[in-house]
Amino acid sequence: MTREWLLVLLLALPFVASFAAALLKPHARNVAAGLAIGAMLAGLSLTVALSGEISGGEAARFTVAWAPSLGLEFNLRADGFGWIFLMLICGVGLLVSIYARYYMSAADPVPRFYSLLLAFAGSMIGLVLSANVILLVVFWEMTSLLSFLLIGYWHRGAAAREGARTALIVTSAGGFCLLAGLLLLARIAGSLDLGVILAQGDAIRASPLYAPATVLILLGAFTKSAQFPFHFWLPQAMAAPTPVSAYLHSATLVKAGVFLLVTLWPVLSGTETWFWIVTTAGLTTLLLGAVLATFQNDLKGVLAYSTISHLGLITFLLGLDSPLACVAAIFHIVNHAIFKASLFMAAGAVDHEAGTRDMRRLGGLVRCMPVTTVLATVSAAAMAGVPLLNGFLSKEMFFEETLAARRALPTLVALAASVFSVLYSLRFVGGVFFGPAPANPARQAHEPPAWMVAPIGLLALACVVVGALPALTVGPFLRRAAESVLGDQAPAYKLAIWHGLTPALGLSMLALALGVALYLVFRRRLLWPRDIRLGLPSGKALFDRGLDIVADVVPGWIARRFPAGRLQPQLVFVLASALALALLALTTGGPVPAFGPSAVDPAFAGLWTIGGACAIGAAMAAKFHRLAALVLLAGAGLISCISFVWLSAPDLATTQLLVEVVTTILILLGLRWLPPRIPMPEARGLATRLRRARDGALALAAGAGMAAFSYAVMTHPIDDSVSAFFLGQSYVAGGGRNVVNVILVDFRAFDTFGEVTVLAIVALSVFALLRRFRPSPESIATPVQREGQQAAEAMNVEGARAHAFMEYLRVPGLIIQLMVPVILLFAAHLFLRGHDLPGGGFSAGLTASVALILLYMAGGVRWVEARVRVLPLRWIASGLLLALVTGAGSLVLGYPFLTSYFTYLDWGPLGRTPAATAVLFDLGVFAVVVGATTLILVSLAHQSLRRARQGAADRRPESELGKAL
Repeated sequence: MTREWLLVLLLALPFVASFAAALLKPHARNVAAGLAIGAMLAGLSLTVALSGEISGGEAARFTVAWAPSLGLEFNLRADGFGWIFLMLICGVGLLVSIYARYYMSAADPVPRFYSLLLAFAGSMIGLVLSANVILLVVFWEMTSLLSFLLIGYWHRGAAAREGARTALIVTSAGGFCLLAGLLLLARIAGSLDLGVILAQGDAIRASPLYAPATVLILLGAFTKSAQFPFHFWLPQAMAAPTPVSAYLHSATLVKAGVFLLVTLWPVLSGTETWFWIVTTAGLTTLLLGAVLATFQNDLKGVLAYSTISHLGLITFLLGLDSPLACVAAIFHIVNHAIFKASLFMAAGAVDHEAGTRDMRRLGGLVRCMPVTTVLATVSAAAMAGVPLLNGFLSKEMFFEETLAARRALPTLVALAASVFSVLYSLRFVGGVFFGPAPANPARQAHEPPAWMVAPIGLLALACVVVGALPALTVGPFLRRAAESVLGDQAPAYKLAIWHGLTPALGLSMLALALGVALYLVFRRRLLWPRDIRLGLPSGKALFDRGLDIVADVVPGWIARRFPAGRLQPQLVFVLASALALALLALTTGGPVPAFGPSAVDPAFAGLWTIGGACAIGAAMAAKFHRLAALVLLAGAGLISCISFVWLSAPDLATTQLLVEVVTTILILLGLRWLPPRIPMPEARGLATRLRRARDGALALAAGAGMAAFSYAVMTHPIDDSVSAFFLGQSYVAGGGRNVVNVILVDFRAFDTFGEVTVLAIVALSVFALLRRFRPSPESIATPVQREGQQAAEAMNVEGARAHAFMEYLRVPGLIIQLMVPVILLFAAHLFLRGHDLPGGGFSAGLTASVALILLYMAGGVRWVEARVRVLPLRWIASGLLLALVTGAGSLVLGYPFLTSYFTYLDWGPLGRTPAATAVLFDLGVFAVVVGATTLILVSLAHQSLRRARQGAADRRPESELGKAL
């Protein structure tokens, strides 16, 4: 297998395993664990296989054109630095998967846990391998979303929900900043390819867009890696299961930010902007995290704040304009992931066996958990920077680079943070595993299962091996990573446990001595630490205040100005904004296109006189009778349909007619659920006349603008527009004579895929809202209005009229049985002819939906569910999956996404017929349309039936409404 396909397999493997785990039943924990362990082990093996492919400074690449004209490509790239991250993702992921099998309770839905964990691992792999900035941001946001689901895995707890929400908001907001910053870099470099951007460091630093791009990118990196002032989300995320913390908050999620900083270090570093922002944030986070970690009572709280501190250490190193500092940062990324994952799993083992993570209720566990004690002590010593362990080596490099900066403040901060690091490490070990046992333990502790201890032991062993033999173990890989990032700037350095008596060694020993001394002096006080209050607003408090403003103040201001009880003020805002933007485009967008001449056909003018009268009548009738307004609105739609026929657009006419039929039925079902009309004051006074004049002017301006725009488009010469391209290439490049359908399923298939996805989301939203909507007749009335009761009664009467109208539409079951096969056959006819003649998947889907609507009208909801067994959710999922697989098939063959292939099939006596892969995509569109329409129909019908059974306000018998449905 070539190295290019190794990258593809490495990326696809965890997602495939995640999908398989999601299909398992909740009690299949062993199968789910086996899937996760197997996927992580296979990923680790593929990463090891890639090692030889990227040796010698070369990078493995895989490229598939996505939308080449826009510079969008599916680019994967693995270099030396990315390889180290892949080893952390797969290696630590393998150990966490084994550990989680014995940590998670049998009552938990373990397959869902492993499914999310595998999907997150795949997203991290995609982030590391991304060689296109848009693809990088996509995977970046996927990690935020999946970490939200993992942190909130125990969603019944308020702390888990709050921690997940905070993490998602902070990291997603940073993701938007990152997207903007990377787009600015791409604009400077003239390419979205990360390799091209990294090759233009001088041009980027000299650009006036450098400063805003750098600030935006740093905001994205700081939010993900919990740098001050965005550090508050990480301690809240400790409500997640411990395997999640061991994976996300030591080796993967929080490392994504520093991974990005290292990757972009060659093009962003070396300026005052970079130095002051990055070093200030890093130093502040380093010291603040270390101090706060010392005074936590929760084991995972100690580890969370210590993680923040170590991430600050890495960030500070990257802020220095020193290649060797960048190497030290990479080294500490690896070391921190090793000992922190081990410590998180050790804390989880203590919680699992002792029944608590509160250090005030722990102590003396060495007597009943000796193996865990040894392993946790080794890992904590590595975190403290004890010699002969891996943490000591990278911390010594940290001191060397801090001293080389020749600044007093950073040196003092680094020393103080290191002292606190020793202090909280000693407190972690001494307060939990040594000393007297608590008087009232939560549970009689004992050693956890062997397979739960094994991952902790392997990581602790790695701390010792790397610390004792750095040049033989991690040295070659660190060198390769440094060369892939720094290129010719890669410095000469030596990994060894002894470099002589150096100032850096002196600072390391001083930090150890001071930390031990402080622990011995304040040991008793540290058993019951007090909360630290600096007198300044915390990041969490500022976040909560900002969230209150966004969630309460701003929506309240909007609700007061655009009340939800009436659509008119909201429509005024929408139309006014659209008109303002249109006028701005006309005044700043160059010359206005001239209108071509066109004769006015009296018959056509008369037709639209009728359509205009229907539209005006619908607007006026809506004040008194919604059912009449709906009928008039359908009349205006019918005039539009006839107009399309008149203008030789049969595709649009067919679609318009079918949409009118389906939406009219759905709105009829939904009339009963509309709120009562608010009684309007009498047309008196200047304010009322001004409001009506404003509304009329807006309506006329919007209508006239759309009419002028449509007229300009229709009279524009075809040879001077994009239409000429589609007309000329429809058959040559798309294999179809129906230009409209070829555009939808071939030339603009990506747009169509987005549209059907939106349609599916709308249907699911309607289903979710109506599923939870249980209004009583009293809640529908408007109590603040004196006329509210009359309005509610009028609405219920109108709803009864709507359902009575539905009653008139009922037809005997025998006729339905004869009509439905004919309609379905006509739907198949529209679908099969769509590529060459008017029709297609959308029209066929609407036609099939009409058949289902007739079934519901004739037999009711229960009858259809019992006889027909329509499963709309499966239709939607199958349609989206089919459309996606059709598009991905072209990627496998080396063509852009959703590229269509067509040929002719020879059927002998029947002749030759065209065949295109776009038909499969169109079939997916058909399935989504049928599923979405049916889901909305079923949701409305069920709710109407439920309300009838609860006793509607009009007190009609249940059987009458059931028959109407």
